[in-house]
Amino acid sequence: MSSTPSTPVATTTSGPIAGRVHHGVIQFAGVPFAAAPVGALRFRPPVAPEPWSATRAATAFGPVSWQAKGSMAGLLGSAELHVDEDCLSLNVQTPALDDAGRPVMVWIHGGGFDSGSGSTPWYDGASFAARGDVVVVSINYRLGALGFLHLGGPSGLGAEYASSGLSGTLDQVAALQWVRDNIAAFGGDPGNVTIFGESAGAMSVGTLLGLPAARGLFHKAIAQSGAASNLHTAARADELTAAFLDAFGTTDAEVLLTAEAQAILDAQVAMSAAAGRGVAGGSGTVLPFQPVVDGVELPVAPLEAVAAGLSAHVSLLIGTTADEWNLFSIGSTTDDQQLRQRAERLVADPAGAEALIATYRAGRPEATPHELLNAVFTDVVFRMPVLQLLEAQVAHQPHHTFQYLFDWRSRAFGGVLGSCHALEIPFVFNSIGAAGTEMFLGEAPDNAEVADLALTMHDAWTAFAHTGDPNHAGLPAAWPTFDTGRRAVMGFGESVRVVDDPAAAERRFWQGTWAARADGAEPADDVAPGALDPSDVVVAGG
Repeated sequence: MSSTPSTPVATTTSGPIAGRVHHGVIQFAGVPFAAAPVGALRFRPPVAPEPWSATRAATAFGPVSWQAKGSMAGLLGSAELHVDEDCLSLNVQTPALDDAGRPVMVWIHGGGFDSGSGSTPWYDGASFAARGDVVVVSINYRLGALGFLHLGGPSGLGAEYASSGLSGTLDQVAALQWVRDNIAAFGGDPGNVTIFGESAGAMSVGTLLGLPAARGLFHKAIAQSGAASNLHTAARADELTAAFLDAFGTTDAEVLLTAEAQAILDAQVAMSAAAGRGVAGGSGTVLPFQPVVDGVELPVAPLEAVAAGLSAHVSLLIGTTADEWNLFSIGSTTDDQQLRQRAERLVADPAGAEALIATYRAGRPEATPHELLNAVFTDVVFRMPVLQLLEAQVAHQPHHTFQYLFDWRSRAFGGVLGSCHALEIPFVFNSIGAAGTEMFLGEAPDNAEVADLALTMHDAWTAFAHTGDPNHAGLPAAWPTFDTGRRAVMGFGESVRVVDDPAAAERRFWQGTWAARADGAEPADDVAPGALDPSDVVVAGG
């Protein structure tokens, strides 16, 4: 390993790479962590890249997984994406190439498992590296059908492809193995690795907590607006494979092995559009591509594995924004009749629907039907799965399990976004001022309130990466660990403060409903029977 101020060079297990100094830290971009998943490797688990001997330039981000153009990419400031199946690369930002053994943070991007990349400007880890003395890694992984199409069932290609519905997740594991084997050359400590992600990235974090192959590859986990409930059973995934083949215009999955990637993407887009019609009364879209409990790499659902103690050694920080669903309901309206109809779909019971509406209205007496529906879906899709994962993990990790709530409200678009999905990202990264943030936040990047909140939140994430505890001197009060009695949450908003058991009535409604359904008992009078499990409604997001 050697370096110069202008051309830093590091040696990896595959060969030497040359980076650059960028934003005051050393950056290596587009570093292969696995071979191109093409030809015979399509739909297969990742394998090591071919080694090289000459120093390889690592100064430009690599291609990203095949994906359709979407509004979130523009919102997050992404330039025109270069897509390619040869997408399995990562990026490293470090303060120095030395033997300091710094904490490592590995970012897993969101995007509903069918879009996104590790090179989005909002995800610039320069502040973590420079201010927090952390080595930051961001990764790409296979998306959509190429990453999560289940070909191991009757509709697919059989047992040889049993884990194709986890290809994207196994890419994440391969990236973590690369970190284990190489990060010391970048000044990082392979024994102190934090994985963190938002939306589908947080759902990936939740999956990795329950994936045997990932055990020991990370030591701390941060999940932002996602948990461990976004999975398909093998049977459900096989039904979706049949639907995908129908959209592709074939019944023979063999043709997918040699089909053009664009043709696979076209069928994916058509299938996703069909799957989303009518879901949640038009308020959301099903994720047809997400990790599959294949019975091989993922023997049981991640939440079950976490509850059994698979990741008992992992410190966990997890939370949501206050108004997640506002981002997905922009431009739509809801009246009282539509609210009631959608509530009935959620709980499968008219009386229960009235109880649901009454519960939410009690805490929001001035809310419109549209605002009430947003609150319901924020809880069902995001907050309740987070609580499920918290409760599963805290039983094994009572001293290093923490919950947050981000409730700073965007000033953009007349305030309709509220504390919406993805709003916390530039605060976490201290990337206020990156492309797209001013439009999303509705505030100039030099706004002192915004800047102070970003630093407070950013430093909490940094502290957690260092020690497994997010407390730091900039917090106005100590951040308690989570427990099922007090249920303390650190709120990041107009003020930074500890809140005990926020929205407790809504929490009790859903937890009582699911408990009643699980044990077959009759629910109490104020609890709706047959409520929707959080894995049944999911959303594509940032």
